[in-house]
Amino acid sequence: MKYVILLCDGMADTPNAALGGKTPMEAADKPCMDQLAHEAEIGMVRTVQQGMSPGSDVANLTVLGYDTRECYTGRSPLEAANIGIELAPDDVALRCNLVTLSGEEKYAQKRLTDYCAGDIHTGQAAPLIARLQSSFGGGEFDFYTGTAYRHCLVWHHGKSALGRVTPPHDITGQVIGPYLPLHPDAAPLLSMMEKSVELLQDQKTANAIWLWGQGSRPRLSDFYERTGKRGSVISAVDLIKGIGRLSGMRVYDVPGATGYIDTNFEGKRDAALQELKEGQDFVYIHVEAPDECGHRGEAENKVTAIEQIDRLILSPLVEELKKMGEFHLLILPDHPTPLAIRTHSSDPVPYLLYRSEKSTKGVGCFTEASGLSTGRFVEEGRTLIDQLW
Repeated sequence: MKYVILLCDGMADTPNAALGGKTPMEAADKPCMDQLAHEAEIGMVRTVQQGMSPGSDVANLTVLGYDTRECYTGRSPLEAANIGIELAPDDVALRCNLVTLSGEEKYAQKRLTDYCAGDIHTGQAAPLIARLQSSFGGGEFDFYTGTAYRHCLVWHHGKSALGRVTPPHDITGQVIGPYLPLHPDAAPLLSMMEKSVELLQDQKTANAIWLWGQGSRPRLSDFYERTGKRGSVISAVDLIKGIGRLSGMRVYDVPGATGYIDTNFEGKRDAALQELKEGQDFVYIHVEAPDECGHRGEAENKVTAIEQIDRLILSPLVEELKKMGEFHLLILPDHPTPLAIRTHSSDPVPYLLYRSEKSTKGVGCFTEASGLSTGRFVEEGRTLIDQLW
């Protein structure tokens, strides 16, 4: 028996005027998902526990069966694990986004015009992170290159109770003043954020940094010890790969995997199949593209991302899984990323659970509405993975 979770990050949405009043899942031509829905268990699941922020960190941990109320210590420490950073017990890790700010003279009056610095590539970002390290690092702080616009700051002997620290993708187009970290303990962070504008003034897009997602060294139980399944993680982003490493799973780095709509969809599919053929019981295929399109308000691109997942990953994957024997397949988003708000929401998401050896009376298609229509609802999202086995 083989087990697969296909996690379509941020795929769920709300009806959108640009799509004729449909959601991207409704507008997308996704014949494989919809065909599977005819014989699969369809329902809704709450992936963000009450009182927690609807981030991909919390939601993906939940999908993998972890109780985030017990294990979650912050987003950036999970990313740090994939970068190879060994956090000391009193270290605090923070996400360091390269961002684009507008040109107003006073820092607090600037607008955050792009949370991903023009979709900067890692090769372009690395020298800028080195510049930040040279200026601010080497003592209390150290900067580390991650992937694309997503990087890491480690605050040695740092403080994590910093009050509200807003993710930059939540404030695209807005004046940054009301969202700056103003807690007294965050003063050195705010100083580096402000000074980064001068340090990066020669850059057109990556002209500032934004620090957020702070947390201390995490502890995740071993996935194999918890489930008895040998697992692999396939993703373009440090966050998901870090979860994989911390939980003892194998992490596969796919060449050309970007986290956006130009990612190597076929490479992710081939990596998943290779892992299964080499003896792994379980693969977690994470595709970031729908989420990024949601953050950018790109309706047509979000539809295209879903169609690419269906055509380039899911359809060939299912055909190959059938050749291997029996398999169970779970498809779902981690959270909604509605185009209308361009950030995450904590609403429940639809799921599709297909078992090759057991035909289930399903529904005609896989959408948010079809998930609601069945009346199935998994309140404790961390228990959904138990149904996969």
